[in-house]
Amino acid sequence: MLAIFLKTLPFFGLIGLGWFAGRVRFFPPEATAWLTKFVFYFALSAMLFRFTATLPIEELFDPAFFLAYLLGSGVVWLLGFGAAKLRGQPLTMAAMEAHTAMTGNTGFLGVPMLVVLLGDQAVGPVLMVLAIDLIVFSSLITLIITAARHGRISLWPLLKGLGKNPMIVSMAAGLIWARLHLPMPGPLAEFVAILGAAATPGALFAIGASLADKNAEKLGPAVWLSFGKLVLHPAAIAIAAYFFGVEPYAAGVMIAAAALPVAGNVYILASHYGVAPQRVSAAILISTAISILTIPAVIAWVTR
Repeated sequence: MLAIFLKTLPFFGLIGLGWFAGRVRFFPPEATAWLTKFVFYFALSAMLFRFTATLPIEELFDPAFFLAYLLGSGVVWLLGFGAAKLRGQPLTMAAMEAHTAMTGNTGFLGVPMLVVLLGDQAVGPVLMVLAIDLIVFSSLITLIITAARHGRISLWPLLKGLGKNPMIVSMAAGLIWARLHLPMPGPLAEFVAILGAAATPGALFAIGASLADKNAEKLGPAVWLSFGKLVLHPAAIAIAAYFFGVEPYAAGVMIAAAALPVAGNVYILASHYGVAPQRVSAAILISTAISILTIPAVIAWVTR
């Protein structure tokens, strides 16, 4: 496990550097916002396009993998929702806590880190996890909140939001490219490789800088949500992967992805809708800090 910990240390070192720069205001919130926008719309999109455009379609979609991750994540979602309702939380608050308990930082942390730690073969499983989180569960929380507030389900804003998400657009473009078996011209391949290479350091630094403004309010719910994300989610995924007979390597990648801390875009959703932003913020801070130890432990276990 020490060897795995040492391999993950540079990734968390970049997060720590970003946190320090944001904490001392050398990197103010405005700079963090612009760096995040660059990574989100350009660097990470280039990386995702390059991965999907050069990946055989049959390696991306595996029904057993899809069902295992969907079921395991759904169980954790229901546990988070049920726990919130038992505490008397309203529907929107319960849904946001459920979403927080099972949505990992796959885009900004998982894609750069897991591919490096687990090998290039991890690309397909990681992209599948990212796609399910973005399309299924992000859609679910949006539908629940809008339905609770407006008394009806509106699909158009949801579809428009998905169409504006650069991670979804870049993966879809890459899949179309791969499906049509289009060649990748040398200059284009070099362009997306150079731009995509900025995703890893940029995303990790941006994660740390964004954590500098997070607070630790609402510790009770935040600790529970962090436990759900770092412990219950990978455990549920491991059980589901075994039940559905997912191929061992892909199952290991899926479990490692489930062990990632709470995603930063959950806070964006919570802040946008005004639903539990403080406890989501605290859960991101706590889960990211604890994951320095839990992620190496999970990766050491799955790589055995």
